[in-house]
Amino acid sequence: MPSFVSQISAFVLLAVLSGVVARSDDNVTLDNVVAPPPNRSDEPVAKEFSLSNAARFLDSAALTWQKDRKCFTCHTNFAYLYARPGLSADVTAHHQVRSAAEELVTTRWPESGPRWDAEVVAAAAALAFNDASTTKKLHPVTRTALDRMWTLQKEDGGWSWLKCDWPPMESDDHYGVTLAAIAVGCAPENYASTDAAQKGLDGIRRYLKQNPAPTLHHEAMQVWAASYIPNLLTQDEQDATVKKLLALQKKDGGWGLATLGDWKRGDELQQDLESSDGYGTGFVIYVLRRSGVQPTAPEIQRGLDWLRKNQRESGRWFTRSLHKDNHHFISHAGTAMAVMAFQACEPQVLSSTSP
Repeated sequence: MPSFVSQISAFVLLAVLSGVVARSDDNVTLDNVVAPPPNRSDEPVAKEFSLSNAARFLDSAALTWQKDRKCFTCHTNFAYLYARPGLSADVTAHHQVRSAAEELVTTRWPESGPRWDAEVVAAAAALAFNDASTTKKLHPVTRTALDRMWTLQKEDGGWSWLKCDWPPMESDDHYGVTLAAIAVGCAPENYASTDAAQKGLDGIRRYLKQNPAPTLHHEAMQVWAASYIPNLLTQDEQDATVKKLLALQKKDGGWGLATLGDWKRGDELQQDLESSDGYGTGFVIYVLRRSGVQPTAPEIQRGLDWLRKNQRESGRWFTRSLHKDNHHFISHAGTAMAVMAFQACEPQVLSSTSP
């Protein structure tokens, strides 16, 4: 398996291929973090594609959220733990976000309990994915989070999820079930073979069989999960989802998150079904790669080209909120997904750092 040194070498290779060199002074910490500017649709496009700027945005957004809000969310610091190691895990920001996630499990949960059942699933998934991207070892705290996840699984195989009308992550139970499957599947050291995981996976399979995905986004989540978990989907089901995803690629090469579902907005405005965005493009490319679509496929290359041309000056990829035109925090997850898309599509030395 690749060592930490090979991960760093992979990042250097990606920087060279992208025409980007990381600066040695880009060490964002809780002590010096400056909040990134608001997520705005009219932020200018960057003159040059830069993974260094993407890393700095992710560091700043995650640490600002941690420092000011003192909690974890799917769209910001949990998403950060998925994406950041592929650029470099050995930075202060990553260590600080990872440490805070571990403290969530070891300190806050025993003292006051999780805020919601969803927090347990989301933390277990982020920590497991992070382990797989870094040490390739299942951290004891990750195991604790995964084991606790099963204690909250309902009789129907699902979990009580957050329903805040904040799609695609916090609007229905189905998302939580596929996230739990991803957590188990990507966890190192064959955690999925444990008795608790096998029993839990039986429940997940039962839930998914009885509850069809409500959106194409969640169908894609199932494809992602099925890349780890045998017999979660048939090959025909996976192929059908891939076909639908490919059919939604826009003329400019990107994908739009709003086209992956039929979500209703909370501000009485219309969803933007015409524009490509960071989350839609990064997420679809990543899922296509997990499904086995080759990085040389023309659809993948056109999608990566869209990402290169549409990064914003701050380093982020803008994604409009599916709920309200205010904070657009889904841009944080969109930036993470864009980074993961590049990680999954670069030469083998780089893609091997992804779980």
